[in-house]
Amino acid sequence: PVRSLVWVRGRVQEFHPADVAETVDLIAAEWPHPALLQVDTPRSAPSDGQDSRYTLVRLEIASVVVTDATGAEPVSVEDLLVARPDPFCEVESNLLWHLDTAHSDVVARLVSRLPAPLRRGQVRPLGLDRYGVRFRVEGPDRDHDVRLPFHKPVDDMTGLSQAIRVLMGCPFINGLRARS
Repeated sequence: PVRSLVWVRGRVQEFHPADVAETVDLIAAEWPHPALLQVDTPRSAPSDGQDSRYTLVRLEIASVVVTDATGAEPVSVEDLLVARPDPFCEVESNLLWHLDTAHSDVVARLVSRLPAPLRRGQVRPLGLDRYGVRFRVEGPDRDHDVRLPFHKPVDDMTGLSQAIRVLMGCPFINGLRARS
């Protein structure tokens, strides 16, 4: 499923040839990728016709609109430039797979917090971010996507673990200990 869409409108321009090598170095410092070795620079050897060559371009952003299931709204270029990725974006699929395959008890406990009509059908973890966890409830008539928000945003695995325990209603989050 599509969680959200981002439309970015602007003007694409080629870099001045004298700035390409320095810009590629800056990009490689943050995002090393073999394709950067194929960007044409003034010092590049002539293409032998066998390998692909790339032209480095820049997008001058004019406007940004973000849409999701709840609607659409513009985002300022300044806000876009300071935005950081969700702390779980690179591990989300692994966390969801782990939750689905190794912790059906946790999924069942979380789903028990949903209204009864939304618990009918097969429930699978669908998404996870700093703000909460989403489930897909596959019912006989139709599917529903349901979000359980965390009580506060989380930024790391420790916070995520605690937030899930809070959603489950776990008594041990408040300092209670298991009986010996």
